[in-house]
Amino acid sequence: MPALLFTVLAPPARIAAQPAPKSARIGVLLPGPPAGAYRSRVEAFRRGLRELGYDEGKNAVLEFRWVEGDETARSAAAADLVRQNVDVIVTGGTPLALAAKRATSAIPIVVAAAGDFIGAGLVRDLGRPDANVTGTSDLTVELSGKRLELLRELLPKLSRVGVLWNAGNPGALRTVQETEAAARVLGLTSVSLAVRATGDLDAALDRARREAVGAVEVVQDPFSVLHRRRIIDLAERSRLPAIYGGETFVEDGGLIAYGADIPELYRRAATFVDKLLKGAKVGDLPVEQPTKFALAVNLKTAKAVGVTIPRSMLLRADRVID
Repeated sequence: MPALLFTVLAPPARIAAQPAPKSARIGVLLPGPPAGAYRSRVEAFRRGLRELGYDEGKNAVLEFRWVEGDETARSAAAADLVRQNVDVIVTGGTPLALAAKRATSAIPIVVAAAGDFIGAGLVRDLGRPDANVTGTSDLTVELSGKRLELLRELLPKLSRVGVLWNAGNPGALRTVQETEAAARVLGLTSVSLAVRATGDLDAALDRARREAVGAVEVVQDPFSVLHRRRIIDLAERSRLPAIYGGETFVEDGGLIAYGADIPELYRRAATFVDKLLKGAKVGDLPVEQPTKFALAVNLKTAKAVGVTIPRSMLLRADRVID
């Protein structure tokens, strides 16, 4: 898989090199159980810290808060980290990033991956963040149309596509709107499959079948990542080809995925943390965007749902799972 390159929207201010602080207290606010889908992301973040000279237990303490719940639970976990007086908060996804921003305007917040910083209200200017939030974007919004193009390549006769998304995530709405706009350009009819809880997934896939949806694009966010195995299982049982936003989905049986290397974004988050701990201001650290992306396909799932992956797509794929 090719390494990710990054681009920023404005040059950061010159920051003098300084040694790592004697002791850094880093809050980490993430969704789901510790052993879940975010484990590889945490490992990547820890690797990034080690590369920058931070050694847990010696000059760095990581205060983890894992959230399995609604907005109340997210707010409580963020407030708890603020009470711990951490030096910086690292989080992933829009809902937890918003919870952290509501909890503090003083502690810097690094969002390891979010789809729409501006639309969700995290920042007003990507090039010069104006509040206490910065980080890396996974370009979920911008890539929605590309994923539809891949579905059309896979299924040339596709006419109706479902968009499965978490209506409880304020950052997901713009992705859905962009996907619907891209569908119109491609001559596709889009069907919104909004969910708010795992109990809604069966009904959403039932609706897809009733409305003769030929394929589904799953909008990536913490909800879809945490419940990816359920989503993948339902799509396969319905014989619905589905495209996802990250390679993790394909590893767990999803048909096809296209997107940024999310663990790499978490490794990059360590660079933001390092600069902030050494005295940089949030406004001097533009939101970064990846410019290299990966395509992954699962041939076993393709057989299960009755589709053939075009040779041209296989040749372009960064990873093919048999």
